[in-house]
Amino acid sequence: MAITRAAPHEEGARRDGPQAPPAPPSPPAPSAPPDEPRRLTSPLVLTMLLLLMVLMQSPIRRALSAPVMQSWTTVFVAVVVQALPFLVLGVLLSAAIAVYVPPSFFARALPSRPGLAVPVAGVAGALLPGCECASVPVAGALVRRGVTPAAALAFLLSAPAINPIVLTATAVAFPRNPEMVLARFVASLLVACAMGWLWQRLGRTDWLRLPAHAPHEGETKGAAFWDSVRHDVMHAGGFLVLGAMAAATLKAVAPESWLRTAAENPAVAVLTLAVLAVVLSICSEADAFVAASLTQFSLTARLAFLVVGPMIDLKLFAMQAGTFGRGFALRFAPATFALAIASAVLTGWVLL
Repeated sequence: MAITRAAPHEEGARRDGPQAPPAPPSPPAPSAPPDEPRRLTSPLVLTMLLLLMVLMQSPIRRALSAPVMQSWTTVFVAVVVQALPFLVLGVLLSAAIAVYVPPSFFARALPSRPGLAVPVAGVAGALLPGCECASVPVAGALVRRGVTPAAALAFLLSAPAINPIVLTATAVAFPRNPEMVLARFVASLLVACAMGWLWQRLGRTDWLRLPAHAPHEGETKGAAFWDSVRHDVMHAGGFLVLGAMAAATLKAVAPESWLRTAAENPAVAVLTLAVLAVVLSICSEADAFVAASLTQFSLTARLAFLVVGPMIDLKLFAMQAGTFGRGFALRFAPATFALAIASAVLTGWVLL
């Protein structure tokens, strides 16, 4: 039998005893990360926009010098400049009330009887400045603190519609028609009280989802105040710009025959401006100036615009659905829209 001789290094390994296990293989060197795609940022977009405007300044100058664009720019700037001070003041006061006035104050101030609490809450909305963006969370806090839903809903509708800032803005926007201030106050308060009593009569608890937590919970009052101001200025300011653009477009671009046809039919005029108020979603501190620019329409039709807008529009529907539930919003919004139109027509027939 042939005997194989072990290799010298194997014999040495057997003489020296057990050896340490071999070292694990070193991990492969990390490969260079792939280049991430460039993303558009706000400064980059602004730089590209400014560069584009510089390159196309001649066509832009010719377009702006056209009579239609001059008319559009005049109406747009006039609406924004007139409305902006009232918008800022209303946002500041609204944030102060939402943050520094505890909801328990309203619970103590309102009567215990629901039927009497509804008109008291409606009048309280006339005394406390606030836009519709703030009225929804305040009404949710009232319901959560035990205030009857009928009174909270009356406050929700009246606060952004007939507070002192809104009425002052209406008087400034309609200097030749001071009766518009009284008509807006009466029509909006009627809708707020009617919706409160209607909910008390027909509303069901399972239609209303109670808010789970207070707004700005966990923040200091100062931080909550400035957060509310920043949010409302950006939110309401954007809708103000859109509303001013729409009003300027209607004034400058829409054929006069179309507007005249819609304005000459009272029912069509009221319904047109009511739907326009829902779509534009303008803050209540600024909507009077947009309504004042729609001179083709009657005062009653413009009153419908002013009554409907602060009570039900696209952004309010979303906020009400998020605060009280979709089932509530789907029932509350159509009823408010119909009552607001009816109240505006009735009030306009009597006072205008």
